[in-house]
Amino acid sequence: MSAPVRPKLKTAFKKARVISPLYTGGPVAATPDGRRLVTCVGEEAILTNVEEGNEICRFIGDTESITSLCISPASTHLLLFTSSLSLRIYELPTSLIPLQKPIHPVRVIARAHDAPVHVCKTDPTSTYLASGSADGVAKVWDIQRGYVTHVFKGHGGVVSALAFNYPFDPSFLGREQKMQLITASVDTRIRIFDLSAAAARSGASAKPEAVLEGHVSVPRGLDVTRDGKWLVSGGRDSVVLIWDISPKPNQDGKSKNSKGKGKEKDAAPVLVKTLPVLERVEAVGLLPQDDGLNGTSSGAAKLHIYTGGEKGVIKVWDARAGTVLYTLGQEQDVVSDDQEEQRQIVDIIHVPSTSTVISVHADQNILFHSLIARSLTRQLIGYNDEIVDATFLSPFLPPQAQSGPSTSKLVDTHVALATNSSLIRVYSAKSLDARLLSGHSEIVLCLDHGAQGRVLASGSKDRSARIWAPSHAAVSLQNDLSAPSVPEWKCVAVCEGHAESVGAVAMSRRAMEDNQSMRFMFTGSQDRTIKMWDLSSVPISATDLDGQSMKVKSLATHKAHDKDINSLDVAPNDRLLVSGSQDKTAKIWEIEYHGSGNDSSQTVRGEIKLLGTCKGHKRGVWSVRFGKAERVLATGSGDKSVKLWSLDDFTCIKTFEGHTNSVLRVDFINAGMQLVSAASDGLVKLWNVREETCVTTMDNHEDKVWALAVSSDERTIVSGAADSVVTFWEDCTEEQEHEKESKRAETVLKEQDFMNYLALNDYRNAILLALAMEQPGRLHTLFKNLPSSESFSPTSITGHPAVDEVLRTLPGADLARLLRYVRDWNAKAKTSPVAQRVLHAVVKLRAAEDIMNAFTQDNTLSVLTNDEMVVTTGKAGDKGGATALRELIEALVPYTERHLARMEKLVQESYVVDYLLGEMDDGMFGVDEDLDEEEVVDVMDVDTAIAIGA
Repeated sequence: MSAPVRPKLKTAFKKARVISPLYTGGPVAATPDGRRLVTCVGEEAILTNVEEGNEICRFIGDTESITSLCISPASTHLLLFTSSLSLRIYELPTSLIPLQKPIHPVRVIARAHDAPVHVCKTDPTSTYLASGSADGVAKVWDIQRGYVTHVFKGHGGVVSALAFNYPFDPSFLGREQKMQLITASVDTRIRIFDLSAAAARSGASAKPEAVLEGHVSVPRGLDVTRDGKWLVSGGRDSVVLIWDISPKPNQDGKSKNSKGKGKEKDAAPVLVKTLPVLERVEAVGLLPQDDGLNGTSSGAAKLHIYTGGEKGVIKVWDARAGTVLYTLGQEQDVVSDDQEEQRQIVDIIHVPSTSTVISVHADQNILFHSLIARSLTRQLIGYNDEIVDATFLSPFLPPQAQSGPSTSKLVDTHVALATNSSLIRVYSAKSLDARLLSGHSEIVLCLDHGAQGRVLASGSKDRSARIWAPSHAAVSLQNDLSAPSVPEWKCVAVCEGHAESVGAVAMSRRAMEDNQSMRFMFTGSQDRTIKMWDLSSVPISATDLDGQSMKVKSLATHKAHDKDINSLDVAPNDRLLVSGSQDKTAKIWEIEYHGSGNDSSQTVRGEIKLLGTCKGHKRGVWSVRFGKAERVLATGSGDKSVKLWSLDDFTCIKTFEGHTNSVLRVDFINAGMQLVSAASDGLVKLWNVREETCVTTMDNHEDKVWALAVSSDERTIVSGAADSVVTFWEDCTEEQEHEKESKRAETVLKEQDFMNYLALNDYRNAILLALAMEQPGRLHTLFKNLPSSESFSPTSITGHPAVDEVLRTLPGADLARLLRYVRDWNAKAKTSPVAQRVLHAVVKLRAAEDIMNAFTQDNTLSVLTNDEMVVTTGKAGDKGGATALRELIEALVPYTERHLARMEKLVQESYVVDYLLGEMDDGMFGVDEDLDEEEVVDVMDVDTAIAIGA
């Protein structure tokens, strides 16, 4: 029988994706194709790829909050106004590939208005931008040139809504078409202005063509049909008004206008219908697929509109009948005033290309609704606040589990997050799509999963625990494309009985024999008790639930600790329970559970008995976790350490120290050979259990890492912190090993090629290869061995004519790299002779202009500053190359002068030795006595010159 193969240790995890704050309030805009979304996070605007769920880029702001923004219909420009009253125009990137650098504005108009701008909109041709400010002024801007084309004053307060009316009429082809700007303000009036060039040339004052009065409160939404006939307006007076604004033809076929005094009344727009919406309307719009109209003056035929407001749902209306066709979203019957204020819709964006409407809510959620399917297709959660806990979920069954009981491993397709909120977030593991689970009345503190990830358990400050199950639990992964990416979850059971907050939950790790029901669950509370709950009758699918959530009965209650219970865990075989508390201890309990099995008449019984206590931590125990393969237990504590305990005698086996703050979460991976820990220092560490060493540290958080979850295949680790960031870490150990192996093989081949070039005296390729491999040591050896080689030439500067030719024709970037190596060699006395010889050759063989150009052509120039290598970017024509060359020379000159002084001193000392030897033994070791004094001086000069040249 062969020995089991031990798994390889994981040594590296890479940051695969991040769920960071997406929207913290303010305006939102979407591109016409619906694939990209611009939202505000603090004072910055970010562009997000909706389908992939990643951030494309950020737009640099002016440290002031953004008051209004819009995207041109051509998706070329982003235009936004800030509290500093400035207009900033950016070019939108065309690619969906994330950009590393933020985008700067192409134009900034410092004081676009004299008051904050709350609404702005572009015309259908992407040529003009209209903006309305709080001082009652509306301006029209030329986007490309950045100047004002029209200024409209006279609004009785804040401009609250804008709309362009630019009807497309093929009969106008070749002639100028009329463009209008429609504005609404807090004086409840709607004004229509003419923007045509003919009106501008006439010199007429900027007065409205018509003023519409019908609202009794501020209008918040305006929209016009494509043929320019119908205008809809919705306001906080809970009504939507439908206006006929088409020009009325005279008997001669010409349209009426307001020039004739007697005809002015006939040419005014007509209020056709009033729709009582019965809620404050914050957004209203027309559905263009139904605006072919063929309406009459008496009413609006086949006119469909959508509204959104304080109730948080989108209603689609048949304007002619005045009835609601359907509603998008869920309208709750009983909600508090605070919840109603958070749920209200603040804006709606219609994307005709995908038949989607996007609703922006006051609670920072962005919902995508399909008009075809009439259902929610995607939900983006703007801000998660502090991440408290996380766990993986597997609501979709694999295909082989459809037919019956199966032990096949489920796929972790979703992640549940507990945040500083009563709502639980369930995210798709591949995108930003999420759902909110409402049921708790106070903050959710802890999460756990059961039934192989198909059921979710939560504990809250409301002193209860709840069991959640998906509505589509039997959906096959093969049909995942037709199913929603995140199923709807419902509360199937409630556990009530604790006197304080429930801070820890742990579900049984094994399912029942039929694989369709659960066994038990434990809860730990601030009341210092542990309760055991019977889950045998709780369904694992919300579709099996009849009516409301069922009440779960408690099997046992024990006062377990002297302080708050922070963590619970059940052993993989469901026989042991461990609890960690603020009283600095972890206690191990034996679980006795007798289920009903196949006999429904048998009573379910459960009990726990204390087996032992693990004492040794100096602070409270925040996390406990059983080993998955061995009888060990890991605990994380506020004393900054992780301890490993034996379940045989409850003694501490190993202690892992390395975190600089409290260890909040621990978990085992890799068959118990490694540990993962998360701490208040914002770090996630991977430990080697056998050697008690930290293998790698994962750093992407700026605050306490409260949440840690490991996927079932142990290839993904999720960490969530108090900085509202959730990071997915993927195992890249094999990738790193393959990369290192390929680099090593490539290096070996290059080294072999280098030796072959030397053997063939191919110095050009040898030098170029050494420079490409960035191996100054091999290059130094090459130059050092030239004088001792068989092909040494005394007439050559370097010792070999071929090397002289290489230095004379070396490309600019390689020459700059070689001179930097020379600078480093020159700093040491041992390598300075080679540095001086190469420097002498370069100066003799290359013109000064060539050396200067070599540094300007080198894109990455390393200059020595403050004893560090600083990377700068040099381009032709800037000062980068000249600066780098000057600093290189400044580094070469002092060492060269020092070497020269040392050589001169050695020469002088050698003549003292010669003199002493000459005086001894009748000058047999000395200088020829027949030489006169001038000849002796000449000899000294020649020796000095030779020494310096060497």
